Amino acid sequence: MEEPYVLRLAFSAGIGGLLFGYDTGVISGALLYIRDDFPSVDRKTWLQESIVSMAVAGAIAGAAVGGFANDKFGRRSSILAADLLFFVGAAAMAAAPSPSLLVVGRVLVGLGVGMASMTAPLYISESSPARIRGALVSTNGFLITGASSCPTSSTWLSPRHTAAPGTWRWMLGIAGVPALVQFVLMVFLPESPRWLYRKGREEEAETILRRIYPAHEVDGELQDLKDSVQAEIREEGSRRKGLVAGVGLQVFQQFVGINTVMYYSPTIVQLAGFASNQTALLLSLITSGLNALGSVVSIYFIDRTGRKKLLIISLCGVIASLAVLSAVFHETTASSPQVGGRETAHFSAYTCPDYQSDISKKKNWDCMRCLKASSPDCGFCASAANKLHPGACLVANATVKGLCHGEDRLWYTRGCPSSYGWLALIGLALYIIFFSPGMGTAPWIRNLRRIAATANWVSNLIVAQSFLTLTEAIGTSLTFMIFGLISVVALIFVLICVPETKGLPIEEVENMLERRSLNFRFWERSKKPEKMKKKNTNV
Repeated sequence: MEEPYVLRLAFSAGIGGLLFGYDTGVISGALLYIRDDFPSVDRKTWLQESIVSMAVAGAIAGAAVGGFANDKFGRRSSILAADLLFFVGAAAMAAAPSPSLLVVGRVLVGLGVGMASMTAPLYISESSPARIRGALVSTNGFLITGASSCPTSSTWLSPRHTAAPGTWRWMLGIAGVPALVQFVLMVFLPESPRWLYRKGREEEAETILRRIYPAHEVDGELQDLKDSVQAEIREEGSRRKGLVAGVGLQVFQQFVGINTVMYYSPTIVQLAGFASNQTALLLSLITSGLNALGSVVSIYFIDRTGRKKLLIISLCGVIASLAVLSAVFHETTASSPQVGGRETAHFSAYTCPDYQSDISKKKNWDCMRCLKASSPDCGFCASAANKLHPGACLVANATVKGLCHGEDRLWYTRGCPSSYGWLALIGLALYIIFFSPGMGTAPWIRNLRRIAATANWVSNLIVAQSFLTLTEAIGTSLTFMIFGLISVVALIFVLICVPETKGLPIEEVENMLERRSLNFRFWERSKKPEKMKKKNTNV
């Protein structure tokens, strides 16, 4: 086997993961500055959710179209098309003069991300030896998570980021560069051997296999490929158990809440009591870095420990972390600083109308209630002496924000001052540490079907479009509690429906899924098929 060739192939295709990760990470930081440049976005939660989630809506269509393109035109051609869409979308976002055109750019980027998200791991899986397939697909996951931390760190480190209008434009526009790089690299790479064989181009498939496997293994791998493709053609449309496992993992990957953390991490940090954009970006960078670190851990362990064990450990940690987050945000809400009459009177010309008209204000108004005022929107100017002391409830606009900052006070429009903010950060860090090595990587290692990738993006859209609305309607604590309960259901699903596929060649995985019976003994190693034993391959 020519290791450098396989690694070059996997890395080039894995840049698709980098596109996916950069888009996920960049929007969380860019959204803070888009709100500053477009007042309509700052006022309307649904518009913020749309800017985030329209890329996901595009990805749904991209995954569906990508499935058709994968089968019709090949994996390599699909990746090239995804790169073009992503490049055009990035340019459109960078030049967008209004929120509506920004959304158009987000849709185009989403189309590219959706195609790349299902095609890149599929291409890597079909072009990699079984013994290192998990590690190579996990490398794709590492590029996703590593790229998600780059935009946040570069924005925070920029010396002009606090004052320069349009900071978000270069954040979004620079995403076109890796798409262009991948396009050039993929032009010089071959098609997937599995796709070529299925299309009757057997000699081309054999040539590529000889570059992937040692000479003495090629004939056996070619026969396995032939048998697998013939069986796939005969049984197409009938393999339901494999579909249930694949779709289920993709749906639960999103419904346990990961992309609320990735898309809205700076906003979550602000909800935990950290007021400034810069502080929120810096602290959210910690979660992005841990996400990348978790992917490195996955690369090392996934082919040694097995997918299912990692999934179970991952979900147990996610459940515990979400319980911590739910408890912390409950305490943050319960201990919200009061609105002080004297503090508010200090800014009498800008008093929040809802507070001013409420005759029971002296007893019932705290920071959380102030932030829920909507006619107009109001903000909380913390006490200069101590942010936890009573503060002022004022109209939320740039003038009032400037007055509040001018007296060395903190200005809150998302969350409220809290002494529990660091505990929330610990909860977020634990969530990422547990999620990334297992639930973050394992669902993508299987040979993805179109419906599985599409299910992932539909679930992603639902979560991205509803998170801010949920936090406003029922509170951040209950929102994380819901994610925790879904995680419990996900754990039960993995225990019952997902088998261990450690070391199995891609041709055997779906056959094993069809023979699968309910089995709670996840610690027992899967029995290796007879033909695998005879080949005595090191898996």
